[in-house]
Formats: sequence, C-alpha cells, structure tokens
Amino acid sequence: MAKSDEVEKPDMAWRLIGAVVALGVGYATRKAIEIGWQKTTGKKPPADPNSLETSLAEAVGFAVVLGVGMEVARIVVTRSAHKRYRAWKAIPEKAERVVRS
Repeated sequence: MAKSDEVEKPDMAWRLIGAVVALGVGYATRKAIEIGWQKTTGKKPPADPNSLETSLAEAVGFAVVLGVGMEVARIVVTRSAHKRYRAWKAIPEKAERVVRS
C-alpha cells in the first residue's frame, strides 16, 4: 500500500488533547444552549424529556437544538485544535531540518 493511501493514525498526545477539548467544549456548549433556550422560550430546558409534563414538541425541539449545537461546536473546535496541534508539532521538525542542513 502506498504512503498516500495509508490512513494517518492519531498519536497519543493528540488523543489526550482531543478528549480534553471535547469535554470542555461539550460542557460549555450545553450550558450556552441551556441559557439560550431559557432566554428564548422563557422556560428552563426540559430536565427529563420522557416526562409527560414536558410537551413532545418541547422535548424534541430541545433535543434537536442541543444535538445540532453540540455537534457543530465539537467539529469546529476539534478541527481548529487539530490544525494548531499539527502546526505546533511541525515546528520542532522544521528546526531539526535546519540543524541537519
């Protein structure tokens, strides 16, 4: 298999960074969406979507907003962090090439 066909496996440092970033972004995004929901609807977000006291429309609406918001935030922040990580990782490699030249 040619090098260009190989899938690059993430190294352990990136896995750890990605996990920490995902946890932080998930927490912050959920809180932001809950605050936005409360300001927009005037009600607290449904704590238990399965409760019969919560309307189906409200439960589904909150689930959609939360799911889309969380995934968009995760994608944007993870891609940004990955770009920065790759740039940071490339700096020592460039310095090493200069030293060997």
